[in-house]
Amino acid sequence: MKKIEAIIRKTKFEEVWEALHEAGIEFFSYWDVRGVGQAREGRVYRGIVYDTSTIERTKLSIIVRDKNVEKTVNAILGSARTGEIGDGKIFIIPIEESYRIRNGEKGDESLYIKGKED
Repeated sequence: MKKIEAIIRKTKFEEVWEALHEAGIEFFSYWDVRGVGQAREGRVYRGIVYDTSTIERTKLSIIVRDKNVEKTVNAILGSARTGEIGDGKIFIIPIEESYRIRNGEKGDESLYIKGKED
């Protein structure tokens, strides 16, 4: 099992959500987050300079079976990319174990509903 953490543009969240759903990834957690990136420029809007050193993004946390890592990453890459600086990052972290609290199932079985295993 792997944990996939992705930090994406807030404006791309809906597209990423749809791409994950099409890839069969139906459960994930997300948060609105702020971060500091490499860009250190001010943006001017209606004569007012806004500091862009802190960036608003959305962070996704997705736990998948090993066989679903590639399709999950590809769904995020394909839907979150604009080709500009600030598109975000994806991190893959190994998960030792998982348990479904309701019935004690553990491992891969705790990540999917029986009969809907892909």
